[in-house]
Amino acid sequence: MNYQDFIAAPQEISTKPWQLGSLFQNDLPEGGIALLFVSDYRGAERNAFPRDFHLLRKTLYSLSAHDFQVPLFDFGDLISGKTMEDTSYVLQEVLSACHYKKTIPIIIGGSAELSYSLYSALDFHYKDINYAQISNHISIESESTDLSEENFLNRILTSKNFAIKNYHHLGYQNHLSQLESARLIKEVDFQGVRLAEMMKGTSAVEPYLRHADLVTVNCDAVESFTEPFSIHPQVNGLNRREVCAFMKEVGLSQNLKSFGLFNLELDSQNELNLQLASQMIWYLIEGINIQQSHPKKRRYETFWVLTEQGEFAFQRDVFSSLWYFGSAPEMDANLACSQEDYDCAKRGELSPRLVRFLNELN
Repeated sequence: MNYQDFIAAPQEISTKPWQLGSLFQNDLPEGGIALLFVSDYRGAERNAFPRDFHLLRKTLYSLSAHDFQVPLFDFGDLISGKTMEDTSYVLQEVLSACHYKKTIPIIIGGSAELSYSLYSALDFHYKDINYAQISNHISIESESTDLSEENFLNRILTSKNFAIKNYHHLGYQNHLSQLESARLIKEVDFQGVRLAEMMKGTSAVEPYLRHADLVTVNCDAVESFTEPFSIHPQVNGLNRREVCAFMKEVGLSQNLKSFGLFNLELDSQNELNLQLASQMIWYLIEGINIQQSHPKKRRYETFWVLTEQGEFAFQRDVFSSLWYFGSAPEMDANLACSQEDYDCAKRGELSPRLVRFLNELN
């Protein structure tokens, strides 16, 4: 099967040399970024009719090319399959083509259960996957046999070849989440971060994204304004500036291999929503460019902190000023943390996350 038979090429868009659209190449590059737009919303009990992505693409292409160096490619629009399984199959073929070339696929549109397709494609190529999801609710529903936006996380966490090393659920709101699901996340030592914590700024949440291989963003986590931004519009959520800041942090992940932006409301073609979606993608691309410009070889400073519980090492990346908890020479063996964690330790307080990490080591 040739997956290109199931993709409609994007319409040609005229752009100026200083605009992002001027950077897109004609072929899938090595070590680049590839966009794919998806219309299948059946997992959210909607339809799979073709959406018009032209205005969204035009808005994105018109943004600044900045000083971006990472090659860009636009597959076009994925033609939905006769069934959800057909869509998932073709999507995974496209994703695998990207993974073989070490290119980061950015999937835009479709309902949130497509996260399972992103996970499955990544699982074929890699093990020990770090997955972070930004979503306004936690649902690990298991009653329905058909894949949906409510049970895809259950499918991932109970998959036969379980490949999740860490799972971080960011931006959830208690009044929208199943209590049992939120408890289960904590019981299996995965991390959940409430919306209130994310609203304090990016520094506290950045450690959860630093080594993420897969990140998906459910647009339900973003507050709607004027017209719905997501297919399930919310009065509370991340605001426009906050979500763009977090998109940049996602791009800065040292391990990012796949990204999905789901539950985006496209039917209204609201200009402000198109601007926000485009700028979210732009900040993601900016983060990826910055990360790929960082030196591959890092140097670290070690700081020892003495508390009543004992003596503990914190290491700081000299180039990025990012912090790690632990004394192992290999940073993957330590815990990504924030400067606030270090400052609290100097006051004799270890955060619950650091304590949990110590307990796992013992």
